[in-house]
Amino acid sequence: MLKSNSTVTDFLFEGFSSFGWQHRLIFFVVFLTLYLLTLSGNVIIVTIIRLDRHLHTPMYFFLSMLSVSETCYTVAIIPRMLSGLLSPHQTIAIQSCASQLFFYLTFGINNCFLLTAMGYDRYVAICNPLRYSVIMDKRTCVQLVCGSLGIGLGMAIVQVTSVFALPFCDDFVIAHFFCDVRPLLKLACTDTTVNEVINLVVSVCVLILPVVVVFISYVLIISTILKIASAEGRKKAFATCASHLTVVIIHYGCASIIYLKPKSQSSLGQDRLISVTYTVITPLLNPLVYSLRNKEVKDALCRAMGRKPLSSE
Repeated sequence: MLKSNSTVTDFLFEGFSSFGWQHRLIFFVVFLTLYLLTLSGNVIIVTIIRLDRHLHTPMYFFLSMLSVSETCYTVAIIPRMLSGLLSPHQTIAIQSCASQLFFYLTFGINNCFLLTAMGYDRYVAICNPLRYSVIMDKRTCVQLVCGSLGIGLGMAIVQVTSVFALPFCDDFVIAHFFCDVRPLLKLACTDTTVNEVINLVVSVCVLILPVVVVFISYVLIISTILKIASAEGRKKAFATCASHLTVVIIHYGCASIIYLKPKSQSSLGQDRLISVTYTVITPLLNPLVYSLRNKEVKDALCRAMGRKPLSSE
């Protein structure tokens, strides 16, 4: 049970209440459609990877875990956001707010490190192919997945306990559509310098360090690919990385804009707009990019539907 000196027991989401009901209804239909597409897309990817033996490889194991994590991530945020669009000015108990923040951070951070693990997997596959099956064995893959989730859990616990140890006195309106760290810190009726430092350290660890690892991986990958003699070989090697690199750029790009921006330049209105991108749109890109740009996944979908794989046509 969270304990603090707060006189506030419930928060109120500002959400999209400044928009008229016509706009909110349009938002509801659009966001609900994207949410259902995200859920169905991730379920299809996990099912296809589970059933098709051609996809029983480390890369697709990580992809299935990313799909599960993305699903949990969106479930923590979007249903309440959709409810708020139909019925604005909804309150949320402080314990429920803490729970939402915990799951949001856990799976959001887990996604970051799963993408890093996927980058390492591509590095080993292209730069050290002869030892790939030895290095990326089942035990290593499970350890990387568990490590990603463990880091997410640990950092979420630190963030949630530090934020909800603060006193919240009179101001209880969250200028956002879900419980996030910065909007909550704005409501605290005490100095939040320590919390700002904790938030910055966590953001650097979650965003900068993985990006550096992925960047180094791709520098080595590209240098190796350029040494491949045949144009067809280079094209095939680049194709195995294209989907992952696309998701990485969008995922880290949106998150970095919000969480690494100086406090003096922080606008909750702008942050809310960008948050829509990485809570509603970005999770859809994972199944979309990997299903449309990945030949092996498209072939597996064809086999599941009883059609001839594209590669054999």
